[in-house]
Amino acid sequence: MFDILMFEEKAECNHLPELLQQLSSAIEQCQRFEQPDAMSTVDSWTTALNRPVPTQGIGAKQVISELGLHVMPNGSQLAKPGCTSYITTAATDMGSIATLAGIVASPQRVGMTAFNHLEEVALNWLTEMFDLPKGMQGVFSSGGSTANLIGLGAARQSAFEKVGLDPANDGVQRACKVYATEHSHHTIHRAAAVLGMGRKAMVHVPVDNMMRLSPRELKRLLIEDKKSDALPVAIVANAGSTNTGSIDPLQEIGEIAREHNIWFHVDGAYGLPGTLDPQVHELYKGLALADSITVDAHKWLGAPVGIGATFVRDVQAQYKTFNQGEAAYLETTTVKNEHIENSMDTIGFPYHDLGVELSAPARGAIVWALIREIGVEGMKARVCRHNAMARRVAERVEKHPHLELALKPTLSVCCFRYVNEKVDDLNGLNKKIHRQLMKNGVNIPSTTMVDNKLVIRPCFLGARTDWHHADDLVNEVLEIAQALI
Repeated sequence: MFDILMFEEKAECNHLPELLQQLSSAIEQCQRFEQPDAMSTVDSWTTALNRPVPTQGIGAKQVISELGLHVMPNGSQLAKPGCTSYITTAATDMGSIATLAGIVASPQRVGMTAFNHLEEVALNWLTEMFDLPKGMQGVFSSGGSTANLIGLGAARQSAFEKVGLDPANDGVQRACKVYATEHSHHTIHRAAAVLGMGRKAMVHVPVDNMMRLSPRELKRLLIEDKKSDALPVAIVANAGSTNTGSIDPLQEIGEIAREHNIWFHVDGAYGLPGTLDPQVHELYKGLALADSITVDAHKWLGAPVGIGATFVRDVQAQYKTFNQGEAAYLETTTVKNEHIENSMDTIGFPYHDLGVELSAPARGAIVWALIREIGVEGMKARVCRHNAMARRVAERVEKHPHLELALKPTLSVCCFRYVNEKVDDLNGLNKKIHRQLMKNGVNIPSTTMVDNKLVIRPCFLGARTDWHHADDLVNEVLEIAQALI
């Protein structure tokens, strides 16, 4: 027989400060952003890490040693200040610290705790900071994918209830239509699929020459679709598209949505903080007409990846879509209509009934800490700096004979390319320029297609990304092109 007393816990649980101190040198080294790309030593670290599952552990200190030696030095290029590839960046120091605080002190969004209280505080701060419609209920989730799913889930419920159906209980019983441009994030298409409406429910509204949804074309499509039996569920607008940074004409679209009694969803995952910039603030006027709005704190706000927020006007539609129902182990543990004497007497505000997660980390405390550290003025300064950097790139591009601006920047994305009359395949040339940028590993933009032209696409977003990175990128593009031609 086994002696049950032999089975002692092997994991360290009470020496975190000491263990973090051991990791500090690796953290310090990472934040110098001097390490080469992980692929430069791929054989070395994959050999070190590809081991059979260990029968006996090596202990916390040795694991930390391996983290510092093989794992952290071979992390993501996204953390580099010159990396402008995607709309994701490394967390600020406060984002990392607040995340650790939540992991240690409040591992789940349960109970009457300071961490759960900060969920509400942080959501209210975001509402106030971005001047969102009053009365909207917010909920944190894992990011834009889930945030858009929540908004469109509520939209689906609202649309079906208007015709006497309940899709949350009975399923989707009619063909649906969701109107958006091809520049809408693909999480919109995925949400339509997951919610049972299907990817074919997406209706792509043509764009204007600034890559913005055309209100005239939207009206035309809505009138044409009245002849079909399909149910119009939502109109989706970009408050800063991930592709080009364009902001759809929110006011006009919102008025059309009201006229046709259709849910108006605004995807502001990337661009919503742009409203803090006085130069573009007027473009966000139509937010007042939105039925749901999303924003990702792990983009412009500097939070670690995994924090999005959805704000919904019709909370009942949201609740009917996502409520999980009663669970005996929860209902019998907590108290109702009684005086709460212990933080575990209640599960707290039922955010779990407004989204897809029951288990969730303390995201609100992270957003609270980020805003508390630098305030609205600090966030405004960051947004204004990055938008100005995109305009700075555009100015240099327009003045140079071998650079071409594909689209005038609205926010912090600038799309441009290198041109030369000696080159027949400009798309191929710009692809080569981009590949060399990636190899050099200093200024790391992405590329995209604008009017069938492959363009270089920096998105200035990270808190560590500063003024000189705009000029550095343009200079390196010109140097690489000169060497290639």
